[in-house]
Amino acid sequence: MTGLIWTAYATGFTFLMTALGSAVVLFMIRDSFNELVQKAFLGFAAGVMIAASVFGLLIPAIDKAEEFGERGWVPAAGGFGAGVAFLMLLDKTLPFFHPEPDRSEGVRQGLRHTAMLVFAITLHNIPEGMAVGLACSLAAHTGDRSLLAAAIALAIGMGIQNFPEGAAISIPLRQSGMGRWKSFAYGALSGIVEPIAGLLIVLIAGTSAAFLPWLLSFAAGAMLYVVADELIPEAKLEGSRLGTLGVMAGFMLMMILDVAF
Repeated sequence: MTGLIWTAYATGFTFLMTALGSAVVLFMIRDSFNELVQKAFLGFAAGVMIAASVFGLLIPAIDKAEEFGERGWVPAAGGFGAGVAFLMLLDKTLPFFHPEPDRSEGVRQGLRHTAMLVFAITLHNIPEGMAVGLACSLAAHTGDRSLLAAAIALAIGMGIQNFPEGAAISIPLRQSGMGRWKSFAYGALSGIVEPIAGLLIVLIAGTSAAFLPWLLSFAAGAMLYVVADELIPEAKLEGSRLGTLGVMAGFMLMMILDVAF
């Protein structure tokens, strides 16, 4: 129950940050948004997710597996690969997540870019919710204050990067002609999957502590797949390194949060 309660608080915070980011659309004076800023937001989110995957998921997974007497790299590599395979399967099943040049003509005509953006960000919020939930579950299971601090740092980092993600959904929706409040609602609701995924994964992990290293690594693999396949390519803007600098800034901030806590 402790893990569930902590997860509810932590993922509730990340969802709130998504909603706050989406609320930017309510205060836009003009219905335009600088593309450079959007790329920087996406790059920042990618950097946070990379650091969270390494410091908040893979390293704790290895440490926990070794506590159980296992070789740490086995669940780390196995869970990581399973997370990547899961996202690849979703990509194959739902082709509107592919970058536009890779999609078939029928898919390109059937879904607008803004709709695909909503789906893509909502999809990658699932492993984020899993990551926060598993970190809280691990801290509750061990009673280790350092792991609790790491879970808090992970939730804060995810919340920080969820703010620009919420804006990255609501602003393009507004630019496409949708009303302000409806754009805000869609942006905010994209983050509701995080509490759902977080609570579900804690319930699964609670059935056996031995699953924790595998599940932590699974979430890391899924997150890094999203970063490599979607966020970094989307953050790249020809003639500007702002997206790259956003990645570096996000990674550094998440690393500082994790180590400082």
